[in-house]
Amino acid sequence: MNMNFCKHPLKKSWIGGLLSVLILFFANKEILAQRKTIEPGAIWPDQNGNHIQAHGGGIIKIKNTYYWYGEQRRQGLDPNLRYVSCYSSKDLVNWKFLSDVVQMSDPENLGPGWVLERPKVYFNATSKKYVMYFHLDNKDYSYARVGIAVSDRADGNFKFVKSFRPLGRPSRDIGQFIDDDGSAYLIFEDRELGFHIVKLSSDFMSVEKEMSLINAPLEGGAVVHYKGLYYAIGSALTGWNPNPNKYATSRSLEGPWTEFKNIAPPETNTYQSQSTMMIKVTGTKSTTIIFMADQWRPSAQWDSRYLWMPLEIGDGKLSLPKPRPWSLDVKGGVFKILQNRD
Repeated sequence: MNMNFCKHPLKKSWIGGLLSVLILFFANKEILAQRKTIEPGAIWPDQNGNHIQAHGGGIIKIKNTYYWYGEQRRQGLDPNLRYVSCYSSKDLVNWKFLSDVVQMSDPENLGPGWVLERPKVYFNATSKKYVMYFHLDNKDYSYARVGIAVSDRADGNFKFVKSFRPLGRPSRDIGQFIDDDGSAYLIFEDRELGFHIVKLSSDFMSVEKEMSLINAPLEGGAVVHYKGLYYAIGSALTGWNPNPNKYATSRSLEGPWTEFKNIAPPETNTYQSQSTMMIKVTGTKSTTIIFMADQWRPSAQWDSRYLWMPLEIGDGKLSLPKPRPWSLDVKGGVFKILQNRD
């Protein structure tokens, strides 16, 4: 028997093709495989291997599925439109890109450079509508309003409805908070007065009342309710540049609130990030509170990263550990900090 079968040109071609397929497969195995860890500050690929584009975003949970909405900043977008993306996940680690649920032209003749930022979506159990709030502004940030868009589906096309100034006040950065009883709140930054926490109306289409006005110059607002205390986080007003984010606590959303303290060593500037939300993961074994923040890259916004870390929280204290890879068991509500990458 002739053992030099590789000398045959057809067999060599067949084997070469097989090797090419195998090389491509193993080169892309990270994309194909389920991720096991969250790596703060790293590229975070979706199911297609593309970096997740959900900046300044917010997350809601419907049954067993999480939906992450955020600013879509990929390259090549139509500069006249503003985009909001939607991703879904069962475990908060592996994300599937669903669609750009907003592809909006200038809704109120705001002119070139108009702004749509920090989209937050609420699901109204009565109307069965998904209600999106976002910061709507003109180029010089003098319009300072919230916009509302509505959809019948989590991943559907959201249609612009209206804009307004909550409480009649200027609103720029916004945040969202849904309490344990399902009540929905909007957080907004008022440059003149401070940090507002307001309750939404029953249909989520307007503001019902103010809960707190925190007299502090903060944006990037986030609130979580944990073991009988409300924790509020905010970022100083330094534009794109990171700064030491701070937190305060209260037994009621109506206050009084404690003095604000740093969540991380101030020299780290919150590990070069800015707060956008805190995610509460309640499981069968424990509850994890995740600090969800953006690491902005204004000159290359498509490459902006995310810093997610489980917070050390309880008894009125809150701190953000040094970012490291970590894993999360959503069902158990338990996290584990890892020393090394997968």
